[in-house]
Amino acid sequence: MQKVFAMSSATTQSFDPASLRYDANGLIPCIAQDHDNHEVLMMAWMNAESVARTLETGKVTYWSRSRQSFWVKGESSGHVQELVDLRLDCDRDCLLAVVRQTGPACHTNRRSCFYTAVREGEEVELMAPMV
Repeated sequence: MQKVFAMSSATTQSFDPASLRYDANGLIPCIAQDHDNHEVLMMAWMNAESVARTLETGKVTYWSRSRQSFWVKGESSGHVQELVDLRLDCDRDCLLAVVRQTGPACHTNRRSCFYTAVREGEEVELMAPMV
């Protein structure tokens, strides 16, 4: 006899970006994943304000540690990330942004920032830059 498992119903509660667990610099890692094919595209940092801006605008907004400023993904390149869903991990110290990606996600013009694998002690390039 096959057992049937019921999905628990979703619960909702008001979300406050301040409720997340940020590091000593006030930052939290955010992984961007493609909505259609579930490919991991990139990882970048957010702070409470960039989380709020992302939720408000639907355009994924990160915090640039090198420039010490906000950057809306694709603002200058046109390779935008439209937010589909923002998810929190169980410890509330990492985010997953499920996005609709236009063009490459990586600044090297590749679809994903994770284009290098380590196989048998060697680095292997998995994808070339997009044309």
